[in-house]
Amino acid sequence: MKYPHLFEPIQIGTQTVKNRIFMPPLSTNLGNKGYVTDELVEHYKARARGGVGLFVTEVVTVEPTYVYLPGDMSIYDDSFIEGWKKLVDGVHEYGAKILPQLFHPAYMAFPIPGTPQLIAPSHVGPYYAKSAPRPVTKEELKVIIQQFADAAKRVQQAGGDGVEIHAAHAHGLLGGFLSPQYNKRTDEYGGNLDARLKLTLEVVEAVRQACGKDFIIDVRISGDEYSDGGLNLNDMIYVSKQLEAQGVDMLHVSGGTTIARGSSIPAPGTPMGSHSALSAEIKKYVSIPVTTVGRITEPWLAEELIANHKADACMIGRANLCDPEFAMKAQAGKPEDIRPCIGCLRCLNGIMFGKPIACTMNPSFALENEETLTEAEQKKKVLVIGSGPAGMEAAYIAKKRGHEVVLCEKEAEMGGALRIASVPIGKQDLCQVIKWMQHRLQQADVDIRLQTTITLDMLKQEYQDYEVIAATGAKPIIPHHLTAFQQWMSADDILSGKAFPGRKIVIIGGGSVGCELADYLAPLVNDRFPRNRDITVIEMDHEIMLQESGPGRSLLVQRLMKKGVHIQVNAKVTKVTENQITYIQNGIEHTIDDADTLVFACGYQPDTALEDMFKAAQVSYHMIGDAHQVGNIKDAIQEGYNITKAI
Repeated sequence: MKYPHLFEPIQIGTQTVKNRIFMPPLSTNLGNKGYVTDELVEHYKARARGGVGLFVTEVVTVEPTYVYLPGDMSIYDDSFIEGWKKLVDGVHEYGAKILPQLFHPAYMAFPIPGTPQLIAPSHVGPYYAKSAPRPVTKEELKVIIQQFADAAKRVQQAGGDGVEIHAAHAHGLLGGFLSPQYNKRTDEYGGNLDARLKLTLEVVEAVRQACGKDFIIDVRISGDEYSDGGLNLNDMIYVSKQLEAQGVDMLHVSGGTTIARGSSIPAPGTPMGSHSALSAEIKKYVSIPVTTVGRITEPWLAEELIANHKADACMIGRANLCDPEFAMKAQAGKPEDIRPCIGCLRCLNGIMFGKPIACTMNPSFALENEETLTEAEQKKKVLVIGSGPAGMEAAYIAKKRGHEVVLCEKEAEMGGALRIASVPIGKQDLCQVIKWMQHRLQQADVDIRLQTTITLDMLKQEYQDYEVIAATGAKPIIPHHLTAFQQWMSADDILSGKAFPGRKIVIIGGGSVGCELADYLAPLVNDRFPRNRDITVIEMDHEIMLQESGPGRSLLVQRLMKKGVHIQVNAKVTKVTENQITYIQNGIEHTIDDADTLVFACGYQPDTALEDMFKAAQVSYHMIGDAHQVGNIKDAIQEGYNITKAI
């Protein structure tokens, strides 16, 4: 076996888990008013079928007043047990264990209409709060402790193997009580670490009394909050010892907080196994199993973390979301077949707005998906033009449905715009996307023709009876009234190696492309070295990268600031001469007269040059991806999937 440590059984409490690939909580928004749905059951079953050993479910609220996310689950009364039994039975069918994550959102509850004032350890709330929460009373805490115990008992009645108690990330009631950032109490629940831990220990004790010794109790903690004034590793080694003494069976060691972007959920391009140094240290001081979490997306890393005693098991979330058969493919020794997670976090982008979970790389979590597609009733000949993400997805799905497929690419390599997109800092995982999609096409025996430019004659003759799918991408928008400058180029020209900029660079456009380019070109160290590039980004809107959110954007902007990139917002370039660039900012005119390179990062427009040719050839055709409407990688793959699923 290629990964022997990863597939060795592990004892947790009195129970045995078949392997050490665990799936941590990932909100799906597939619940319905707190109830388990058939769609949610199938979501977990797909990953149990794929080999996951143990699941910690997404947030499960223990009381009815406060909602964490509109589509999350609850278990605050007996009416929820029936649905939970379906979910438990579904994953047990494949030999997996399941632990619902019990949680009280407290000051991080979703402010749906009618919600009373939010409660918290103290009056301190998160930075985005619109009003201060009120300190929860000791009498209320007694009720909440019993609600945790009652919820755990219902899990047991549904056949669940145990529960995880969420006390990490300065998040929710227990995490907030534990963290000095939010707990400013002066009673027996506040002040020193023992007092701040008291509530969590009382919850653990109540759950154990309600459910007995054979019921797994796992507690999720931050091994370090990575924040000034927050919990540190020394604190959490002590906390871990106290949790073990209280009868906890397993520790789920995360890190950071939900408020400090990128600290708890790592951004793309950051080191994998982001919290493993914490689990490794805590593991030295306890005898119960310790798991680690944080961008563990490849089986070799999970194997190494366990083999090197950094953890007893690995919580692998986004990778199992992206590829439900992650574990099965790893066990078969075929890591090259695993759909790569690029860490983009688009899986969670819509969660706060009530949208169901999604994935850039996996276009469907429905019952009919890439793995379960039925063959087309009428087999056709399909020509796909362009091998970017939309084209490669379309070619694969068409072939999987039984069509005869030819994929033509005018360049000598596949990948399209992904090859350019992978160049900036932190974007290297896109290289794996190209390799995996190409590998999958080769496995499916798709006819791939590189360095092949489609002409009108080819459409009329060789491909006259083919249905055509054009995934020819987009082209950069060039504002030609600004091209009088001595040296100008597009961001794509630089990233593709077709042009090389000078040392004093002005970039027009502060969206993702402009900012990623500035990050790529800027000096790694802002030390005023004479040969460092000097870069200015000019953006018309009131802030840069307004279409992006999350830790990836945060880290990129932080790097730009550290590198000394000049960022001008609310600014519009109005005039360009051979040697000068003039822009207006807040009604004041500014002129840059020492730049040597002007770069356009002004967006893209669909490249529809082939459409007239298709019409002339009178072929049936579809324009997809950026050739149809400019979007992101997720949009491209989704459209490639949807179009060919319907052919």
